[in-house]
Formats: sequence, structure tokens, C-alpha cells
Amino acid sequence: MKNIIPEIYVENCKEAIEYYKDVFGGEAKNVQLADGMEMFKGYEGKIIHAENHINQNCVIYLVDKFDDKTQANSINLVLEMDSEDEIRRLYNRLSQDGTVKFELQKTFWGAYHAIITDKFGVTWALNYSLK
Repeated sequence: MKNIIPEIYVENCKEAIEYYKDVFGGEAKNVQLADGMEMFKGYEGKIIHAENHINQNCVIYLVDKFDDKTQANSINLVLEMDSEDEIRRLYNRLSQDGTVKFELQKTFWGAYHAIITDKFGVTWALNYSLK
């Protein structure tokens, strides 16, 4: 396996792209609209594919939800951080607009850890393993 890239379906993908660029950094690439594609007739203005390239190894795909049937099934996306500063920064940023499910704290497994559901309903588990 080369890598795993999450594809996240959200309401208002255009807003989500900007939000995640602000939270995680990175660059939006390959943004594709449904406009002019026969198979997406009726969904004009919706984004059928976008990528946020955070760094060489971290990419998130984003897609507009087309109906209420598209949902995640109890998935947490675990982000392994490089530093205590990074986990605190992301925790503070995501919790501004989201719901904290597990407060940022030192854990029994030797890490700082937190779980937050962001304003788009995506659940992020933040982890920084202490060395």
C-alpha cells in the first residue's frame, strides 16, 4: 500500500476548503466543479473533487455532499503531530468552531491526545507521542 488519503464529504465544500487550509495550512489543488458535466446535471456549483495538500505526505480530499445519504460511519481521523506546540495550535483552532469530545491532556499511553468534531461534522483525533 502506497498511502491512505481520506475523502471527506461536507456541506459547502468551498467553505471547507478554505477552513481546512486555515486550520492545517497547505494548498488547494485539483478543484473540480460539477458544472458542464452531464452526469452531474442538477448539481451545478457543487465541487466533485478538491485536494488540500498539507505537506508531501498529508493530503485530504474534499467533496460536496449531494444528498443526505452520504455520511461518515463513526470514523475518527487520527493526526499524529510533530510537537506539543502543533497539537495545542490545532486543538485551539478546531475547538473554536467545533465540539470537544476529549479534552487535550496527557494520557496513560504517553501522549498528548484530544478528540474534536469540527464545524463540518468531521471528527479529528489529535495525538502527540511523548518521546
